[in-house]
Amino acid sequence: MLTIEHLTKRYGDKTAVDDLSLHIGAGEIYGFIGPNGAGKTTTIKACCGLLQFDSGEIRIGADSIQEKPLACKAQTAYLPDNPDLYDFMTGTQYLRFIADIFRIPTDIRKERIGRLAGLFEITDDLTLPISAYSHGMKQKLAVISALMHEPKLFVMDEPFVGLDPKAAHTLKQLMRELCDQGSAIFFSTHVLEVAEKLCDKIAIIQNGKLIRSGSMEEVKGDESLEQVFLELEEESC
Repeated sequence: MLTIEHLTKRYGDKTAVDDLSLHIGAGEIYGFIGPNGAGKTTTIKACCGLLQFDSGEIRIGADSIQEKPLACKAQTAYLPDNPDLYDFMTGTQYLRFIADIFRIPTDIRKERIGRLAGLFEITDDLTLPISAYSHGMKQKLAVISALMHEPKLFVMDEPFVGLDPKAAHTLKQLMRELCDQGSAIFFSTHVLEVAEKLCDKIAIIQNGKLIRSGSMEEVKGDESLEQVFLELEEESC
C-alpha cells in the first residue's frame, strides 16, 4: 500500500532523511520510532505530499506521490502531531467540510459522524465552536475527520498525544478494524509499549537512517522494544 524507496530529504547541509526504504502492506499496522529529530515527521509529511524531497520515490498503491498527488491524497488520511483546525467552525461544520472535500454522500456522512462522534464521546460538543475545545477534544475531532472517508492508508504522527485513556483505546480498536478491512497504517510514536502491543511491523530510524525494521519478533527478539531501542541508542553514541 505504501512504498518508500531511497527517500532522501535535506535541509541545507543537514540530511534529515537518508536513503530510506520501507514497504507497508495492506492490512499492516506499521510503527515508526526514533528519537526527536530522527526524521520521522519529515518522512511522514513526504508520504502525505506535504513536503517535497530531494530524491527517491513514494508510492501509494500504484500511484506516485509526485506524479499523481491528488490520486494519492484521495486514498490517504493524515493525522499530524498538532492538528491545526479551523477554530471559527463548529465541530459539525468542520466534519461536513471534510466530507465535502472527499465527496461523501449526505446519508453516509451523517452515519459516520454520528457513529464516530459517539465512539469518542464528543457528540454533544459538535455544536460548539472549535475555539472552545480542549486539546484533547481537538485531537478527537481530528481523528474523526481523518476517518471520515475510510482511507486505504492512514498516516499518523504521534496520534495518542492528548487523548484520554478511553479515547486512546478506541483509536487502537479502530486502527485494527481498518487493517482487518484491508487498509494500512503507518504511524510514529514515542510510546513504545503501545507500539509493541499494537504493531505488526516496526522501523527504527536514527539521524535519518533506517537502523532496523521488520516484524515485531524480528526487531525485538526476546527483549522488550524499549530495551532494543535503548541499546541501539547507546550503540549510536
